[in-house]
Amino acid sequence: MRRRVALTIAGSDSGGGAGIEADLKTFEAHGVWGTAAITAVTAQNTLGVQAVEAISPEVVRAQMASVVADIGVDAAKTGVLVDADTVRTVTQTARQLGIDPLVVDPVLVSGHGDTLLDLDGIEVLREELLPLATVVTPNLAEAAALANNTVDDRAAMEEAAAVIGALGPHVVLITGGHLGGDSSPDCLCVEGDIRWLEGPRLPAAHSHGSGCVLSAAICAEMAKGMEPADACVAAKRFTERALAAGFPLGSGAGPVDPGWERLVP
Repeated sequence: MRRRVALTIAGSDSGGGAGIEADLKTFEAHGVWGTAAITAVTAQNTLGVQAVEAISPEVVRAQMASVVADIGVDAAKTGVLVDADTVRTVTQTARQLGIDPLVVDPVLVSGHGDTLLDLDGIEVLREELLPLATVVTPNLAEAAALANNTVDDRAAMEEAAAVIGALGPHVVLITGGHLGGDSSPDCLCVEGDIRWLEGPRLPAAHSHGSGCVLSAAICAEMAKGMEPADACVAAKRFTERALAAGFPLGSGAGPVDPGWERLVP
């Protein structure tokens, strides 16, 4: 049988905790062959991002086309897209190459607070890339930027999910990890219907890369044929285990571990 293939279109994290590196580890954990189109190279560790070098949109396009032409892609996801030109190029190339299904992780700011997509890029993402998305996975801050409104409680999450869903994606998954309280609920909106994915708030000191792992797990499950909403549920459970297995690395916030299954007796 042909091995299923997933493509990540994202930036590289030299510390290995997020971005391309986390995506590929997550694909591997799901038994899916991971391929990559790198949009930016970062100098990054557990303390923050020290430097970013964007890859030209033409080279991003060439990477995507190279993978599709020879290997094929069963599902793809995006991460850091740097600027408006790259967002537009990724959108046009995905449409031209017939890349589907597509998970959009709208990475706007790193976990350390570093801006990773400018305002023009956010607008192009809203207007051009989201209509092409099968699933979009914003956290609270990203949902607020996409919906142009404050998102700080369950009611606001539901409202934002409806607004973002109206932009075109079939499924919106707003993660509630930054809400207060003992739970970590995610708002799943499928074609306008709201469902809450409940989960406990884990005492995880090391959570770097959790958003990347979540979106990559959704992508991997869809590459294997799972329906988008079911893939979101499965990915949340996978990410909870990855968070629980997070570990100290370096001097700052350590990464989650998408290879948690190897630790299970």
